[in-house]
Amino acid sequence: MTENPGELVPQAVERSLRLVATWPAWDGQPRISDDDRTFTPHKAVRRIADHLVDHLAEVEALLAGVPTQPDEWHASALTSAADLAPFTVDDVREAEQRLSRLGRTFALRYAAVDPAEWDKDRGANWTLRQIAEHLVEVEWYAQQVGDLS
Repeated sequence: MTENPGELVPQAVERSLRLVATWPAWDGQPRISDDDRTFTPHKAVRRIADHLVDHLAEVEALLAGVPTQPDEWHASALTSAADLAPFTVDDVREAEQRLSRLGRTFALRYAAVDPAEWDKDRGANWTLRQIAEHLVEVEWYAQQVGDLS
């Protein structure tokens, strides 16, 4: 097991980005997940980023000892017109920059706190370790588009 559970997040992001790198070959046809949600390359990148931002905000609130902000966005239920745009090599580069920075921020944030914080009981909320372990699931969004090489 990784000592710093925050390190799990950039690892999951890196695995997702290996798939993202193949998406300029996307044929423009949305993919439908097993649970009937629509996915495109742009939507998958958006969902990965949104999921990371949501949980980063949660971690910061927990560490500050304040209530977390309620989740009110439509998440993967929404497919916007922007989600349907062609996905280019430039989009890959932008996704690499955005997502790798978000993933790295988790690892750095967790490294900056006393390791006792990682498993501290947060009442009705998950522990920081549980949040990091949950974020391994961001790969699922990338897998919905898949490897298009």
